[in-house]
Amino acid sequence: MPQQSRYSDSDFEALMNKVILTLEENNATRDLQLMVLGNAITHILNTQVPAASRKAIAEQFASVLVKSVDG
Repeated sequence: MPQQSRYSDSDFEALMNKVILTLEENNATRDLQLMVLGNAITHILNTQVPAASRKAIAEQFASVLVKSVDG
């Protein structure tokens, strides 16, 4: 997902690679991977975002996700 970030590319890549490696090491199917990542996003939103902002942030995230797969 291309984005401008306050995080360095190396920090982002290192964490992303760890997540992907964990999914691969567990031989998770595509559906299981998507379920796990979706639940992780839901957990982050529910525990780190004020209730009044969750829907807007989820919609913004979904919009960026759709744009990233459209190319």
